[in-house]
Amino acid sequence: MRVALFVACFNDAMFPGTGRAVTVLLERLGHEVTFPPGQTCCGQAHWSTGYHREAADLARGFAAAFGDGDVIVTPSASCAATVRHAYPRMARAAGDTGLARAAEDLAVYELSEFLVDVLGVTDVGAAFPHRVAYHPTCHSLRTLRVGDRPLRLLREVKGLELVDLPAAEECCGFGGAFAMKNADVSVAMVADKVRRIQETSADVLCAVDNSCLAHIGGALSRLRGGVRVLHLAEILAGTEVT
Repeated sequence: MRVALFVACFNDAMFPGTGRAVTVLLERLGHEVTFPPGQTCCGQAHWSTGYHREAADLARGFAAAFGDGDVIVTPSASCAATVRHAYPRMARAAGDTGLARAAEDLAVYELSEFLVDVLGVTDVGAAFPHRVAYHPTCHSLRTLRVGDRPLRLLREVKGLELVDLPAAEECCGFGGAFAMKNADVSVAMVADKVRRIQETSADVLCAVDNSCLAHIGGALSRLRGGVRVLHLAEILAGTEVT
């Protein structure tokens, strides 16, 4: 299958290893991965902070970059949610029927959705001999409703010990601009999340959004507790026991 990778701007700027991991993983499974060079931001930040005209412009750019009918895969649940759920709203707000039609034609999947629902695989041949806790990010949990798909993939990883995270469904406090506009609340929320992560004695915290992992990882690093954060794609791309 030919797969178009939407790496997402946050990953491109801060976590380029995640995009490479998606490519390694999908190619190992026998699929051709392309990277449309015209891709930029999906417009999530603009839409959620009230810059609706600018968000619609970015949505049009996304549709132009990915409008050739390929299946689109992204290692960002929040960006997949924006394309699938916010683009139709952007089109309605802008009165743009062309954007509405383009949004309907975009077949975008978050990585775990694509692996489990489209490819029908849970064992991707990965090995990762560590104790791992999984944090379900808000967009993946409440908007995309990926459910247990990431957990099903993690359970098949050789050597991985998956541990339960207490109060896993509680927000980490990132929320994009929320963390900047409501810093005190955000810090309190991530402190609760970090305390529960430490209760698991996990080596690694995994999620499907690097934005949340950056927020949690920053708090964890300041405590020097030895817990690192990794995107699901980077765990699944591993093939050797190290």
